[in-house]
Amino acid sequence: MRLIINSGGPSAIDAWREQFRAFAPDLDVVGWHEDIDPATVDYALVWAPDAGRLATFTHLKLIISAGAGVDHILADPHLPRHLSIARMVTARTRTEMAEFVLTSALMLTRDIKRVVDNQARRHWELFDSLRVAADMRVGIMGLGHLGVAAAQLLTRVGFPVTGWSRGASTLEGLPSYAGQEQFGEFLAGTDLLVCLLPATDATKGILNTATLSQLPRGASLINAGRGSHMVTQDVIDALDSGQLHQAVLDVFEQEPLPEDSPLWTHPGIIITPHCAAIPNRKERARHTALLIEANERGEALPNIYDPQRGY
Repeated sequence: MRLIINSGGPSAIDAWREQFRAFAPDLDVVGWHEDIDPATVDYALVWAPDAGRLATFTHLKLIISAGAGVDHILADPHLPRHLSIARMVTARTRTEMAEFVLTSALMLTRDIKRVVDNQARRHWELFDSLRVAADMRVGIMGLGHLGVAAAQLLTRVGFPVTGWSRGASTLEGLPSYAGQEQFGEFLAGTDLLVCLLPATDATKGILNTATLSQLPRGASLINAGRGSHMVTQDVIDALDSGQLHQAVLDVFEQEPLPEDSPLWTHPGIIITPHCAAIPNRKERARHTALLIEANERGEALPNIYDPQRGY
């Protein structure tokens, strides 16, 4: 069997081969830019593949995303629609996202950006930052594997957590809201809004003025879902007006974030470079090997992209 990889560039292929030798020693691993017969490719592990390239692999059995999202694959107008796409959602992915959300929530609770900015100015300022986790009502948009993991960790630390999703969800110990009819009630009780929604037509631009205006004044925002969720100017306007206090933004419509983006210098924003949950190469190789083995046995695979749901 042959696996072609488009992740990390040509310089990463030797490191990929080393990892796969431990998990699938009989798997022939080739790089995206190597000169190979397309008909010999059985599996593809990819991130933002060149448009039309996947369609040339006439014997391809499965596409595996190198990350949790698949929009970078769906953007290909020539994508073979009959092929399944497996999302890279592992135990480590859930842990990384949960810890990122927790870290961000604690930073926002204690106003750490203000402390860091003061340090850069060599300015000593005592200010009221006596809030603790129990004072910050966290609302998580998106109750998939990542959202649930984040909710569980935040709850253990002491944050009051509620969830919102498109469809009804019943998770023990987590009050949840569903659908557009309960969206306003969910937002009204949220001091810290966390967006972990998938990228779908229904969620595009959901972090807009209409949404943010329903939060209590002075609320904060964490977006680690997709850049397409956020209307950038609406978030900036909410920060400038005081409707939002601060925001931690990990994902953007254009990545890398352009140097001239106003988000870089806004005093209310902490920017991270789409790093909330990136399983290391070893974990991705292990998970990919398990997917290939299961697919060869004809077993149902986890976290397969569902076109009907959009994720």
